[in-house]
Amino acid sequence: MLQNTPFHARTSAINQLQNWRRWSGYYAAGLYEMTHEREYWAIRNSAALFDVSPLMKYLISGKDAARLLDRVVTRNVQKMSIGQVIYTPWCNADGKVLDDGTISRLNENTFRMTSADPNLRWLNMNAVGMDLSITDISADLAALSLQGPKARIILNKCAAKSLDALKYFRLMENTIRDIPIHISRTGYTGDLGFEIWIAASQALPVWDALMEAGHAYGLTPAGMLALDVARVEAGLILIETDYTAATHAIIESQKSSPLELGLGWAVDLEKPAFNGKQALQQEMSLGSEWRFVGLEIDWSGMERLFHQVGLPPQIPATTLRASLPVFEGDTQVGYASSSTWSPVLKKYIALAHIKKPYYEIGTDVQIEVTVEHQRKYSPARIVKTPFYEPEWKKK
Repeated sequence: MLQNTPFHARTSAINQLQNWRRWSGYYAAGLYEMTHEREYWAIRNSAALFDVSPLMKYLISGKDAARLLDRVVTRNVQKMSIGQVIYTPWCNADGKVLDDGTISRLNENTFRMTSADPNLRWLNMNAVGMDLSITDISADLAALSLQGPKARIILNKCAAKSLDALKYFRLMENTIRDIPIHISRTGYTGDLGFEIWIAASQALPVWDALMEAGHAYGLTPAGMLALDVARVEAGLILIETDYTAATHAIIESQKSSPLELGLGWAVDLEKPAFNGKQALQQEMSLGSEWRFVGLEIDWSGMERLFHQVGLPPQIPATTLRASLPVFEGDTQVGYASSSTWSPVLKKYIALAHIKKPYYEIGTDVQIEVTVEHQRKYSPARIVKTPFYEPEWKKK
């Protein structure tokens, strides 16, 4: 049975269609209105408010907390400063990704870890013999994501301390309506954004304060459909869509390494032993067989395919989380895992897995599209991600 998040009293009251998605055993709003378009444009033009409470959240504290996290993730946790947040994947012994998420250093020996899937048992298995405690705080800690160019202005209207000095991927303590909170300058939209972490018992007044402060700036509650478009524009991966967790994969070819997912920048091979290090060292020396890339689909080419049957181009209005084969000539060289129309770029884009040697930037390929029940192939080009990154994102 699905559970309600701490914000459900507010989100259910404004959800016009009662459109919900399943997220880690919770109800999550798909969208609040007839379409997700206004919610999407709030992300890019003003600000959008997401309930991200279903994230899995763990508090790891004790003398060996940093040592444990350094063992299990690919980033160097020992180098983290207090108040820093990092994004990182973590792997099995074969260097294949189990999950990805964030780690926040709250103080010298206390960290908060977020993830998409449950990881408590796995953390405990790796912590045998260490001096620390691991607590699942998923139900006790509510979370909101405030994203968009007006996000900082809105927070400054209702938070006790100014957010002006908070740097990208940093964390601060603050209060809203005298309620203690953490605010991290993080998000999943590729825009200026903050995430607010609140005790579940005190969640609703924080929602109300943000909505009140944001009214004059066009703050809009937003759901998963708008978020899905924004994260593809930002080139951000989604578990069980853009990659399969190694623990869920049925066959070996379904697994991916962080190097194959374009996360080589998040792998520190200079630090001491960590899960998957040897396999990743070998892959680094030999080169990856796959690479996660961006695709720009040629609109004129796709338009011609539809024109041949007397139709205008028809693509899904929301992000398509489905595999679309990618070809170079007669050879299938990969597949797109997420594809969407980008309203801000006015382009049809996709995130794709491409085989070596076809994954170089600028390579011309073809992607499968369905035209009046027939499989056709539209020209496309491999490009760098993110597709969209506004100048104010990190300022």
